[in-house]
Amino acid sequence: MNTDIDRDRGVLTPADRAYLLGEAEMSHEQSKRNAEARIRGRIREGILDFDLLVHHLDRKDRRQIFERATDDEAFLDGITAMLSFAYIGLKEQGVDFERVLVPAISGAERAYGIDQQSANVTVDVEFDVETTVEARLDGIAERLDDGDPVAPRELFSLVMEGERALDDYERITLRLDDEEDRAHVTRLAEYLDADVRYRNDALAVLRLDAE
Repeated sequence: MNTDIDRDRGVLTPADRAYLLGEAEMSHEQSKRNAEARIRGRIREGILDFDLLVHHLDRKDRRQIFERATDDEAFLDGITAMLSFAYIGLKEQGVDFERVLVPAISGAERAYGIDQQSANVTVDVEFDVETTVEARLDGIAERLDDGDPVAPRELFSLVMEGERALDDYERITLRLDDEEDRAHVTRLAEYLDADVRYRNDALAVLRLDAE
C-alpha cells in the first residue's frame, strides 16, 4: 500500500490522501462530508477519463507509462488495487465483473492484433471465480484477543472492514506461509505505522505501540 502523501497529484490530491490516511484534522462533520464528496467526485470523473485515454492517448505515451511495470512493484501494486477497487465496487452493486472485463479484454486484444500483427483476431475470454470461506472476521478477532497468530491477509481483512479498531493491541503476531506473506507484512506495517520484527521464518510481530 502506497502511503506517500506528497506524491504528485493523481486522481487524489495530497490533501485527499492525508484525509484518507487519517492525517488531516477536521473538527467539523461538514468538513469531513465535503472532503468525502470531493473524493467521490474525483474518482467518478477519473473513471470516465479512461474512455478518453483508451481512444486518444498516444501509444508512445501509454508505453512510457507502463514501461515501469517491468521493475516497479509499487506501480504493479497500484494496478492490482485499481482492479480490486473496480471489482468490489461492482460486486457491491450486483454488477457482474465479467460484464466489463470481457469487452475490455476483447476490445484490447483486437486493437493489439491490428496494431502489432496487422491482423484481425478472434478473442475468447473465460472468467470464473470460486470463493471459499476460510475464516470469519469474528473468529480472526477472537484469535487476536487470545494472542494467537493470524495470517497477514486475515489482518488485512479486519483493517479493510473498518469496524474493528486495532488500538487495543500493542502487538500482533502474524503467521508467514510464503514470500508473498512477507510482502503483505511490509505493507501492513507501513499502513499501520507499526514496527515489524521477525521471530523466525514463520512468524512476524507487528508492534503497534512503537514510538
